[in-house]
Amino acid sequence: MPRLGVNIDHVATLRQARGGVEPDPVWAAAEAELGGAAGITLHLREDRRHIQDRDLAVLRQTVQVKLNLEMAVTDAVVKIACRTKPSQATLVPEGRQELTTEGGLAVAGREKTIAAAVRRLQKAGIVVSLFIDPTPAEIEASAAVGAEAIEFHTGEYANAPEGPERYRQFARIADGARQAQALGLVVHAGHGLNYVNVVRIAAIPGMTELNIGHSIVSRAIFVGLRKAVREMVRLIEDPQV
Repeated sequence: MPRLGVNIDHVATLRQARGGVEPDPVWAAAEAELGGAAGITLHLREDRRHIQDRDLAVLRQTVQVKLNLEMAVTDAVVKIACRTKPSQATLVPEGRQELTTEGGLAVAGREKTIAAAVRRLQKAGIVVSLFIDPTPAEIEASAAVGAEAIEFHTGEYANAPEGPERYRQFARIADGARQAQALGLVVHAGHGLNYVNVVRIAAIPGMTELNIGHSIVSRAIFVGLRKAVREMVRLIEDPQV
């Protein structure tokens, strides 16, 4: 049964739209924990478009569950992570023009650079996960650079219409999960998962963590964040497929 990590970036995006102090992602993290979240995920982007350094610093002091920092493979952010010491660092691709992460990190072909970042983070006592597309080459490269875990980018699955194409995308993730586990990697997944499409992914054998943000924050507008998280936890704990 996978654990739920709640991504609070969209709460910070709403705050930054006005440049004020509310809604505070620190409060959102507390509500998510009370709703049953096993982890809090946040992405400290280089352009600081949503989460700010202050958020990370305060959350490191207040979050009682796993704190998962999504981050680009850059020297500046690696230094911040090593100083802050989140429970986990998830290395992700980052583009200035993208609205949200558009694909997995290209590990294959960049093994030397990524392995160096992985070692620095692990030396600071941080578990490292790599956010990748579910392809054999990227899974093999992730194991080669020494990461403990991988998180499959589920966007193509989530965006596919229900039917053969969605099942094909699901099969890629399920096959990737088997390959990753055989290589000793812990398997996570996230991106585009919602209250309708999550159950199939949650039921994949060996899936240990799902990181979900947008759909939970969207649901929270109508029912409150604590209840929105609780509803997602229920779906993940009892995935009927």
